[in-house]
Amino acid sequence: MAARELVRAGKRVTILEARDRCGGRIYPLPAEEFGYPAEGGAEFVHGAAPVTRALMREARLSLLPRGGTRWSARTGKLSPNDPSPPHMGRFYQALSEVNADLPIAEFLERHFADRRYDEMRRSITRTVEGYDAADPRRASTLALRDEWMARDDGPHGRIAKGYGALVEYLASGCRRYGAALHLGAAVRSIDGARGRVAVRCCDGATYEADAAILTVPPPLLSEIALPSAARKRVAAADIGFGNVVKFLIRFATKWWADHGGRDLSDLSFLLSDATVPTWWTQYPDGYPVLTGWLAGPKADRVWSLAEPALIEMGLGSLGEIFDLPPDRIRRDLVAARAINWGNDPFARGAYSYATPRTRKAQSMLKETNDGLIFFSGEALYAGPDMGTVEAALASGQETAQTILIG
Repeated sequence: MAARELVRAGKRVTILEARDRCGGRIYPLPAEEFGYPAEGGAEFVHGAAPVTRALMREARLSLLPRGGTRWSARTGKLSPNDPSPPHMGRFYQALSEVNADLPIAEFLERHFADRRYDEMRRSITRTVEGYDAADPRRASTLALRDEWMARDDGPHGRIAKGYGALVEYLASGCRRYGAALHLGAAVRSIDGARGRVAVRCCDGATYEADAAILTVPPPLLSEIALPSAARKRVAAADIGFGNVVKFLIRFATKWWADHGGRDLSDLSFLLSDATVPTWWTQYPDGYPVLTGWLAGPKADRVWSLAEPALIEMGLGSLGEIFDLPPDRIRRDLVAARAINWGNDPFARGAYSYATPRTRKAQSMLKETNDGLIFFSGEALYAGPDMGTVEAALASGQETAQTILIG
C-alpha cells in the first residue's frame, strides 16, 4: 500500500520482499486444495474498515457478509449461541471509569476478584486470548476498552475472492506504475549516511535510496541491523505480538450439519473448551471445510509441535466437541493444514496488540529525525483496529503521505 501510494505520486520505488510471494500474513492457499481460495492467514473484514472497503471498491471485489448461527459446546452439550456471562454490565461500568492504563488481568484482579465473578473473568480472558491473540498479563485495558466500545459501522464478512485478490491488485498496480519488486530479498541491515540509505540483503545484494520503509512485524526488528537500533528494539518490545495456529480441515461431506438430531446446516462459529476451542465454517457457502483457531498464550505452548501433530490435535478437538471417535472424523478427511505463525521465520507470530506502553513505543518508532528510515505496518497503527489488515493498509497509506508531504 505504501509503495503504491508513492509510485503513483511519481516516486521511484523498490519493494524488497523476503518471501517468495507478496502478502505476508495474508496467505492465500491454492483453490484446488480446499475447493475455494482458502486463507492461511487473515480472513475477515472487520467493522467499518474504510481503507479496506475503498480498496475493494477500486478493485471491484465484493464482500460476502457473515451469517448463520453461532453454537457453543461450553456447557458440555451443543447449544445455539453463547449466553453472556453474568455481571457484564458491572464490568463495562468499571471499564468506562478507568483512567490510568493497566493490563487487563490486573484490572480483573483489582475489581472482580470475588468468586461470583469467576465465569465473567473466564469469558473476558478467553476473548483477550482468543480474539486478540493477546496475553492478558500484558494487554492494555484502555486499548481493549476502545476496541470493545468502538462503533461498528459495517457488516463483517470475507472478500469474495479472498484477501489474496486484494494483494494481487496492489502488487499489479505497483508494477503498472513502474515499481521494482524483488522476491526472496530478506533484508539484513540498513545504514544511513549523508542523506541516503544503503539496504543490504542476506543474498549480498545492496540497494541505495533516499529513504527506507520497514514493514516487518515487531519481532523481526531485532534481526535487522539498524542505526540507533537499541532504542528502536526497546520500543518494539513494548508492542504486544500474539501467536495463532490456524487449522484448515477439508472433509468429503459436511458431516456436522445433522448431528445427533440437531440441525447445524447454518453453523457459522462454534465455541468450546476443547484444546482447539474455536471453529468456523464458510457459511453461507457450503464448502465442507472447518477452520480452527488456537491463539494467544495457548498457541505459544505448542510451538514445538510439527504440523502432523497439530493436525491430530485439531481432529482430536473436533472429536471431543462432537463426541465422535477420531477414526470417524478421519474417515471423511480430504485435506488438512495447521499453520503455526509463531514458527514462520518472517512473522514470528500472528498480529500485534496494545500494552500499556504501546502508544509511547509507536510514537518513538514513528520518529524520523533524519527522514531516512520509516516504520509502518499494523503494529504502528494507533486506532482501535490494531492487528487487522485495515490497520496495515491505513498505516501504509499514512507513511506514504508523511514522506510525500515531507
